Amino acid sequence: MRLLVVEDTAKMASLLKRGLVRDGHAVDVVGDGLEALVRAGATEYDAIVLDVMLPGIDGFEVCRRLRQHGVWSPVLLLTARDAVDDRVRGLDTGADDYLTKPFSFAELLARLRALARRGPLERPPILEAGGLRMDPAGRQVWRGDTPIALSTKEFALVEAFMRRPGQVLSRFDLLEHAWDFTYENRSNVIEVYINYLREKIDRPFGTDTIETVRGAGYRLRADQTR
Repeated sequence: MRLLVVEDTAKMASLLKRGLVRDGHAVDVVGDGLEALVRAGATEYDAIVLDVMLPGIDGFEVCRRLRQHGVWSPVLLLTARDAVDDRVRGLDTGADDYLTKPFSFAELLARLRALARRGPLERPPILEAGGLRMDPAGRQVWRGDTPIALSTKEFALVEAFMRRPGQVLSRFDLLEHAWDFTYENRSNVIEVYINYLREKIDRPFGTDTIETVRGAGYRLRADQTR
């Protein structure tokens, strides 16, 4: 998933990013609410991890403004406060879930997976497209009954295709899904990884499901093509 973490405490932000990246996600981190609004308005995130106690405008107000401006990425609020009124306020401002500090990192990951399944697009637990099946939570991909071993970035790109079967995804779309803003070597990395994917999910099976759309990008054929 492509995630935005909004956390003003440097140590907590670093721990969150390190753990999420280790789990295979692309993570951007910002430290205040205004920057969060700018970043979330410019990028389609699969989920947003939003601390309530922020300098300037708090997480409740950030969430309210996101929804007001039509940003529907799922939001998971983090807070040290466990009062019922705070949980109600967070959910009423448009948050999708609420996690109280201190928390288990395994639970955070599970909640993020659940949010990604719910929206903003329809996201079933098992994705199926182009003759492929994917379990995002279990990080597994199959063609038919044959498992396919993928690297972290390969998995992220296949997931981007399978969540939008038949749609043309530009190089920028694919970069935004699998790499964060700090990644600089963007010259031909998508072409290289598309070739890796074809060698793993298509050619061994005599299929041709990742299609190059000249001048536009790539798409995953919704039907299995030989």
